[in-house]
Amino acid sequence: MEKHPAYNILRLLETPGIGVVKANTILAEIGADFDSDRLQPFLSAKQYEEFVGCEEKVRQDWERLAQMEVTFISILEDRYPHQLRDRLLKKAPPLLMVLGNPELLGKVSVGFCGSRKASEKGLNTATDCADQSARKNINIVSGYAAGVDMATHRAALECGGTTTLVLCEGILHFKIKRDLKDLWDWDRIAVVSEFLPGVPWSVRNAMQRNKTICALTSSMILIESSSKGGSIEAGRACLKMGIPLFAPVYRGMPETAVGNRELLQQGALELYKNRATNRANMREIFNMIANQEKIPQPEMYKSKSYRIEGSDGQLSLFDKKEEYKTR
Repeated sequence: MEKHPAYNILRLLETPGIGVVKANTILAEIGADFDSDRLQPFLSAKQYEEFVGCEEKVRQDWERLAQMEVTFISILEDRYPHQLRDRLLKKAPPLLMVLGNPELLGKVSVGFCGSRKASEKGLNTATDCADQSARKNINIVSGYAAGVDMATHRAALECGGTTTLVLCEGILHFKIKRDLKDLWDWDRIAVVSEFLPGVPWSVRNAMQRNKTICALTSSMILIESSSKGGSIEAGRACLKMGIPLFAPVYRGMPETAVGNRELLQQGALELYKNRATNRANMREIFNMIANQEKIPQPEMYKSKSYRIEGSDGQLSLFDKKEEYKTR
């Protein structure tokens, strides 16, 4: 057990003073199949002592993780999501712990973030976008929080799609929430944590989790963000990483949800409603994704598609006026 690469990485991350960047630097130099002697030159005397001393705790966690059938994916493996490595660089999680279907991490995905207290219209918009995406065989990625996150996870599962739940705490804290119990299917769900197994929720972890959600996706959709907090920071991180960010703004949005408008001024893209279907016009998102990666289409989409009108048939969700907005 002590020679398992993931076990060694857990010990390394459990050592005080060894953060993500330093861990990745060490792993790049000597790999994960190391013994204490090979590691010693990279650590101070105190860190080395801590590394040796934390083994019993790691062993206990390891046994619990084995009982849960957790899958470990290290940054050194080919199956590690290339988007995380390419976008987060040295700040990419050295080790991912996954419950469910780890293959979903390599699937084309759309991410969602937004308010825990979104309006009914906001939740309906999130559900609609997630449903359309999942029916196109696109994986839905979100943070397993109340509000927008839960609405999108549920929408994906309800239509037979897949979803990835990115945690902001250690995987030992994971529990299936009541909102999804009736739809739970481990073959269509991946629960992912980048944190040490026993780490509790924290604001800092939530912020980091949001960056991971962004990095895992081909496009992001932001629903009813305020001017402060995790959602707008996720949007800014998205723009910084060059990931297409869509920010619908619609009549009836809560006055506190001004983050979408701010991000539209900073480079986010408007999401339009299609007049013919009365649903969000996801065409631009799907086209962007198709240009990045080839998406295998499920059988149900080979013979039919939504009717899309011309430029005068697109209703902006950014409702400055009552009339239809044209491009």
